[in-house]
Amino acid sequence: MVKIALYPPNSLILADLLERKGHVPLVLQKQIRQKIKDPEIDSPPMNITEEDPLNGLKYAAIEVPSGVRGRMSLIGPLIDEAEAAIIVDGAPYGFGCIGCARTNELSIFLLRNKGIPVLELKYPDNQDETYVMVNAINEFVDSLEETIGEE
Repeated sequence: MVKIALYPPNSLILADLLERKGHVPLVLQKQIRQKIKDPEIDSPPMNITEEDPLNGLKYAAIEVPSGVRGRMSLIGPLIDEAEAAIIVDGAPYGFGCIGCARTNELSIFLLRNKGIPVLELKYPDNQDETYVMVNAINEFVDSLEETIGEE
């Protein structure tokens, strides 16, 4: 079982595919669920603690807009935990989207430079490309089982 970061990090489609293969998708939904269920948080939907903005500083400087730091306080720990990553470029909003170009750039930069196996794919434009994408993901995940699973 490999912990795989996904980008976009809220893609239900990719998360489901990885769970069916027996792996742990590191996705935003699970981070947000922890925030909602945390008894320390007094006022949902704010769902923020005093530590969250400080945690975001680990990934983005103080000069970076607060929205980027806030998003990185959620996405950054997923990147830290990742043993591998799948990045889908050019995905439409319905596939999964952060809605912030700077957060996207920073997250992808951190994933690429982490030194873990990374599969980068272009979002498919037709059914044939979709089959190719799913097959590429399956082959990538199977290769992870052989390399990371042996460690």
